[in-house]
Amino acid sequence: MSDYTLCRPQWQGVMEKSVYTAEYQVLLRLLKELRRKSGLTQVDLAERLGETQSAVSKIERGERRVDLFQLRHICHAIGTTLPKFVAALEDRLEE
Repeated sequence: MSDYTLCRPQWQGVMEKSVYTAEYQVLLRLLKELRRKSGLTQVDLAERLGETQSAVSKIERGERRVDLFQLRHICHAIGTTLPKFVAALEDRLEE
């Protein structure tokens, strides 16, 4: 038995891709809501991120997946921090 087998999570092979989960949809809605509350349009956010409006739209619609570092960058661009965003996300997921 390899070391990998010993440390492999029990759920491996069972989890669906995150972009298709209800939890990821909550994340996307929260991102969009916080962007709007900060008074930013998709164009404004895109400029802050050095992206196109189309890229921001694809992120918000779940067509483009974001990794942790991209999410951190987005949070800073909309005036929050990653820890605050995650706390808000946890609250939403517990509702």
